[in-house]
Amino acid sequence: MNKEQFERMGSGKGFIAALDQSGGSTPKALLQYGVEEDRYTNEEEMYILVHEMRTRIIKSPAFSSNYILGAILFENTMDRKIDGIYTGEYLWKQKGIVPFLKVDQGLAELQDGVQIMKPMPGLIDLLGRAKERDIFGTKMRSVIKEANPTGIRKVVEQQFEVGKQILAMDLMPIIEPEVDIFSSDKQESERILKEELLKHLSALDENTKVMLKLSLPTEDDYYKELVDHPNVLRVVALSGGYERKEANEKLARNHGIIASFSRALAESLIADQTDQDFNQLLSSSIESIYKASLT
Repeated sequence: MNKEQFERMGSGKGFIAALDQSGGSTPKALLQYGVEEDRYTNEEEMYILVHEMRTRIIKSPAFSSNYILGAILFENTMDRKIDGIYTGEYLWKQKGIVPFLKVDQGLAELQDGVQIMKPMPGLIDLLGRAKERDIFGTKMRSVIKEANPTGIRKVVEQQFEVGKQILAMDLMPIIEPEVDIFSSDKQESERILKEELLKHLSALDENTKVMLKLSLPTEDDYYKELVDHPNVLRVVALSGGYERKEANEKLARNHGIIASFSRALAESLIADQTDQDFNQLLSSSIESIYKASLT
């Protein structure tokens, strides 16, 4: 694991930009960006357009290591290039931003109030390619819809089981058991989740560290115990469907947690904007998320 990247992720000021929309969420991300579905006729054309969008964001002067610690990429983005350089290498060597890769293959059907991750038969090969592409770490998402102890236990067990495979490849796992912000028993889900996370964290070797990506909690600073845990390198928050203003306000009230926003980061960015307007809006978005991540 790159020591400089490890230290930057552990103690640097800033946040993680989530640029990892995959097959199912790419059309929605393009629509938000003002690209209608009639602009592409197949998956490859769609991915070319989304890579152009991500390239524009990454190459923007606003997308600076002064504010951004890391960026999460989708596999298709990792395998594409910016100015002739693979995206992960470009992020680190040209921008000083630590690259991560989304490795999950989507969610299984709802069972026991949760959606665990689908099987990942090609995980080890993917991790090997990630190492070749200068990737520092990974992230993988599960979703908790209800405060079901059995389901939440399954989510956390699977996350740590896969996380250990990632650690064995000398990559940093971001464990992401997302609690649905619209869940009717969200606070109880958070209580069960924290208990399960603490149990699994405490079972890790004392020198092993992971990162956590969590929904912003109902009660401010509820995850402080996780932030301070010796086996946690960093806790980051997803915006989870909140508009950027509300997400920033909630984040600022949770001390020690930094952002890892996706939709909230790209809010207001449109394909046909002039570079000046695009960069100005992106700069404003990045600075507001950065400030909320400093608390």
